[in-house]
Amino acid sequence: MPAPMRLLGLAIAFLLLVAACETQAAGIRRIRIEGSATGPLIVGAVWYPCATSVQDAGDGNVALSGVKDCPLAGEKLPLIVMSHGRMGWFGGGHDIAAALADAGFVVASIDHPNDNERNHSGTDGLEVFAGRSGDIKRLVDFMLADWPDAGHIDSKRIGLFGFSVGGYTGLVVIGGAPDFRKGLPRCARTDLRALPVCAQLENGELPREAPAHDPRIKAAVIIDPWPAFLLPADHLSGVTIPIQLWSSDPAHESDGVSGCCAAMIRDGLASKPEWHLVENANHFAFLAVCSPKLALDAPRICATPSGFDRAAFHERFQPEMIAFFRRTLNEARDH
Repeated sequence: MPAPMRLLGLAIAFLLLVAACETQAAGIRRIRIEGSATGPLIVGAVWYPCATSVQDAGDGNVALSGVKDCPLAGEKLPLIVMSHGRMGWFGGGHDIAAALADAGFVVASIDHPNDNERNHSGTDGLEVFAGRSGDIKRLVDFMLADWPDAGHIDSKRIGLFGFSVGGYTGLVVIGGAPDFRKGLPRCARTDLRALPVCAQLENGELPREAPAHDPRIKAAVIIDPWPAFLLPADHLSGVTIPIQLWSSDPAHESDGVSGCCAAMIRDGLASKPEWHLVENANHFAFLAVCSPKLALDAPRICATPSGFDRAAFHERFQPEMIAFFRRTLNEARDH
């Protein structure tokens, strides 16, 4: 190689090294949304760009990558709100939240009341399926008005990330209208009729509060949304914003959730989403890589199919998600 080319290569390598060293770490700050007439107490955390080197902020069995209470770096930052799956928690996607924060996003994630890892009292019930969307709307309200660094958020660039029941939640927030009528056909299926929500609908019950929509959200990443039977095609007409829709592999459907629902939602949307089917991935492949202790304590969510590398998948998945949010939220801001 000629000397000038070698020098150019060294210069480029040096610049890339400097850029890597200057990459913003994720700051982490706990949040608490007090209970009120609009809903119960909500707890969670926010990941955000900060200018300090990466550290680990431990939380039980999970090492959350980031810097606790680091000063926020940046102005007019886009916001992503996250909704976890059935009996999940705000840190289930902590690596995704940190990656988004490293890329310049503020990311807010909560424990949904009555359907989280500590409180299952409303899991699979009508009030949770109706009320989760209101939790997300309250979270957006809090982040734009009451969070101490609210002035750093660009209110025109808000996105949503939803996994599993969080994917269903996200679809409701962005315009889906759940079908809560008595005699819902899918509830007649043997594997679904035992769900509390199906028993409640068969009894003619209706939720105390209507599901909430939030037009401030301009783009969504939706993963394996469940239960899709509450959102048939004719109840999805209000969903018009850009969606990146991910599905695990139906080959693993024997676990009851893998590959069950995303394709059904895709076919019911009038505006077709950006579609991703992840071969050989089970439903829980989208959650953060498990620590050794968590793998012992929660083998179902930590198990991966033979030949599937969850860590390697996240290295591919996260850039796709970040690129989608950057493109769609910048377009939303410019219109």
